[in-house]
Amino acid sequence: MSSLPRIQGRFGPRTLLLTTAALPLTGWAVHALTLHRQLAATRRDPLTGLLRRDSYTARARRLLARHGDDTAVIMVDADRFKEINDSLGHAAGDTVLAAFGARLTAWAGPRAATGRLGGDELAAILPVAAPLLEQRLAQLIRMLHAPVVLDDGRTVDVAASVGAATPHTAGTRDLSLLQRAADAALYDGKHTGRAVIATTAHIAVPSINGRRAGRPGTGTWGRAA
Repeated sequence: MSSLPRIQGRFGPRTLLLTTAALPLTGWAVHALTLHRQLAATRRDPLTGLLRRDSYTARARRLLARHGDDTAVIMVDADRFKEINDSLGHAAGDTVLAAFGARLTAWAGPRAATGRLGGDELAAILPVAAPLLEQRLAQLIRMLHAPVVLDDGRTVDVAASVGAATPHTAGTRDLSLLQRAADAALYDGKHTGRAVIATTAHIAVPSINGRRAGRPGTGTWGRAA
């Protein structure tokens, strides 16, 4: 007696039919997994690993809806980034941005959304209790000011400016307004080595292409390097 009849007798024709039918589904499952990974890759910036603008915005709005006033929107801008690119090369600039992305992600934690909005402009939104915000921001500043080691072993002194806005301090839960307020606060603290928390006055700062057009009370334009 051959082995095939013994197998059929042990499992039965129904089991064999189900097993055979499942085989093509395995190929589809692998294909679906590949497509899922490709889709996930398109949502992230390949250099920093942060979410691209659209994916970040969608997740940020969900976090705002879920956590309300206990949410902080953080804007990060690399200081003297053009100087690094010009003096050390674009590869060095890419390494610095990648380091900033990794540090921001580690600082924000798994419940947050972190994104690269363009150029050296990074953002994060996370649930955080108001009494802890200043302490958390001071921690972020320390992390972003740690030197970056390049691929060739050279060490680069780096710095970043940070602005934050919460629905409580800015008086709104609108993501666009919170980002505008945090961005204006960032420029109030540019090159000072401290993070600035936005107030309602920062929302009134006009912007051009999403960037600030002046500080509260000054009306001056500028994006410092």
